[in-house]
Amino acid sequence: MRSFIYVIFHPLQTLNLWLENDPKASVFEVLYLLTIFSAFGIWLVFDRYQKAHNSAVPFRHNPPEAADPEWQSLQIHNANLKSHLTEPELLPHHFVGERDYITCFDPANSLHIRTVIADNDREIQAKIARARDAQVPWAQTTFAQRRRVMRSLLKWLVENQEECARVACRDTGKTLLDAALGEILTTCSKLEWLINHGERALRPETRYSNLVMSYKKSQVIYEPKGVVAALVSWNYPLHNAWSPIIAAIFAGNAIVLKCSEHVVWSTDWFVGAIHKALEVCGHDADIVQTVYCWPNQAEVLTRSPLIKHITFIGSEEVGRQVAVAATEHLTPVTLELGGKDPAIILPDTDLNKWSSVWMRGIFQNVGQNCIGIERLIVHSDQYDELYEILTERAKKMRLGSVLAPSREGYISTVDCGCMISNDRFDLLEQLIFEAHEAGARMDVGGRQYRHPSSHGNAYFSCTVLGDVDPRSRIAQMELFAPVALLIRYDDIEEAIRIANGTRYGLGASVFGPHQDLCLEVARELECGMVSINDFAVFYLSQDLPFGGMKASGYGRLGGPEGLRSLTNIKAIVTDCWPSIIQTAIPKVLDYPVRSLVRSWDFISGLVILLYADTYRARFNGLVQLTKAQR
Repeated sequence: MRSFIYVIFHPLQTLNLWLENDPKASVFEVLYLLTIFSAFGIWLVFDRYQKAHNSAVPFRHNPPEAADPEWQSLQIHNANLKSHLTEPELLPHHFVGERDYITCFDPANSLHIRTVIADNDREIQAKIARARDAQVPWAQTTFAQRRRVMRSLLKWLVENQEECARVACRDTGKTLLDAALGEILTTCSKLEWLINHGERALRPETRYSNLVMSYKKSQVIYEPKGVVAALVSWNYPLHNAWSPIIAAIFAGNAIVLKCSEHVVWSTDWFVGAIHKALEVCGHDADIVQTVYCWPNQAEVLTRSPLIKHITFIGSEEVGRQVAVAATEHLTPVTLELGGKDPAIILPDTDLNKWSSVWMRGIFQNVGQNCIGIERLIVHSDQYDELYEILTERAKKMRLGSVLAPSREGYISTVDCGCMISNDRFDLLEQLIFEAHEAGARMDVGGRQYRHPSSHGNAYFSCTVLGDVDPRSRIAQMELFAPVALLIRYDDIEEAIRIANGTRYGLGASVFGPHQDLCLEVARELECGMVSINDFAVFYLSQDLPFGGMKASGYGRLGGPEGLRSLTNIKAIVTDCWPSIIQTAIPKVLDYPVRSLVRSWDFISGLVILLYADTYRARFNGLVQLTKAQR
């Protein structure tokens, strides 16, 4: 260290500009100092330039009043999306009689938030047209400019994460912890990946060539498609809105987002932050449009000839309708349709060690998680122990609203919030009843929960069902609810058959003491993603593709694969040395063909020369080709 400091500063010890006869003074040492200070000055200028043009731009986007835990509003009796039809006082002051509306409310407390007018066909078409016009200059922006928008969004999200979490909680009834894990953390991860690796995924690539094309250069370029669409679900309103938007605009597209009618209020605020970020970075915010409508109007978007790609996240039934509508203009579609994810627990697994991971995988977001654990496939020798562990823990789960007013502020003892609505409660209770009648064991949950203080009607008890028949309806249908199903197996092959025995194939988990065995099992599973001794971590690594197979859909949302699906992939072939060699048609092949025999001999000899499996055969091909040219 002392030598290093001496190397840097020794001219200061010997340089003496005032003593001309000093034998230690040297012009080289003067140049040394000038070089050091000049380089430092250049670095400072470059650093300031980079910060001025690439650093995040701060902006303000005030949180809505309804996100405050102390906020009060009208309580709706039997709250639903059409409550305005039975309670006219929920309608806005400027009511338009012939238009449709959507009632926004807090499902955990039944508090009215806002009643929004639904977009009609003409308004949806106008939003698509505005996005198309704004996309033209946006497509000409550099990756550095797009990264700056991403950095600005990341900075804002990190600094305003509590406000974002509270908005998500108000609109969906989830807890702050569920919002932090499923909304904030995942979105930050995606933004970071786009900033660090997005350009690399879309940068022009040089591809390998072969002998016959050795004088050519082959490239693949990724061009913006134009205007893309995303129709997304309600379970994670921040992440489900931001994720397709930031991917689309980073790829140079404009996007029209159709959010679920359940989360219109929160989505409007979340997308408003993206508009602010675009504006402060000097870009047209019209490249991001949001459609608020009922499902029967969505075909205006999915059948539009201006839409060049569709991302759909939701149910299989609606996904099939979107795919059919997209065929009108052969619009490519990426479908993420949910799943029935299994967790295979191999023999001799330490159940206590992993029980917390399973609890999070089952009850995260009250089970409303497309990659949540819906089936625990456990060896018969460990079944009883696991059933007791999960049942005892489920009995201690506390349901409620994290935004319910109290003297202490947030109710920190809430483990689970409510579901988005009670629309599926009758079906859930029927499925649980059928399973119980067929021999399944249940000691906790199984029915709607009537909360003593929160007035929402969408709470469902945390449920553990044991000895479930893998062929039963409850083991075959996606529940999207806080219900754990335990299924026995006697050997690993049976466990794999049970795991693969549904129509779905999105994600899975394998737990066991031996990672090599876990990996062998993972390779046998019919799904798009697998976590070994963990739950859903493949989604936090945004460099990985996200998607499934079978009835879970097709296409990928994340990673380079997902980003490139939002581009027009174009192959371009150029000459390596155009002044020396370019393609020329040999006379023997030129039109009009003079001799079919010689033409055939030429092509046949060329094929043998290039692809025969021995050098002797290739030499014979060269001889044949040469003779055919004479």
